[in-house]
Amino acid sequence: MVTSTATMGRSGLYDWFVQRVSAVILLAYSVFCAGWMLVNSGFGYAEWTVLFSQTWMRVFSLLALISLAGHAWVGLWVVFTDYLTERMLGPVGKVLRVLAEIVSAIIMSIYFIWGIQILWSL
Repeated sequence: MVTSTATMGRSGLYDWFVQRVSAVILLAYSVFCAGWMLVNSGFGYAEWTVLFSQTWMRVFSLLALISLAGHAWVGLWVVFTDYLTERMLGPVGKVLRVLAEIVSAIIMSIYFIWGIQILWSL
């Protein structure tokens, strides 16, 4: 019998969809930023501030930040459930997995909140 472990109601299809959509958003954001840096080769702090003071860029950056958090969470969850198991590590495997998930969730939450604070305080 297959049991669901720490899925919080998710399905494999949902995880797959989050990974693909977030990857496309992160690709678009990366391509835009790289293209902007190539076009504005002599940019400095003033040009960077002007770019990020525009509402559309802040929203685009927020979307990329949300995508990064979702992409990282699904990826780490998969790694933890694949490699931190009772079968591989004995009785402490499940405890290590839950601990790793909690620590990762705390770190990602801090980075996410910090990113929003930086992004909207410009």
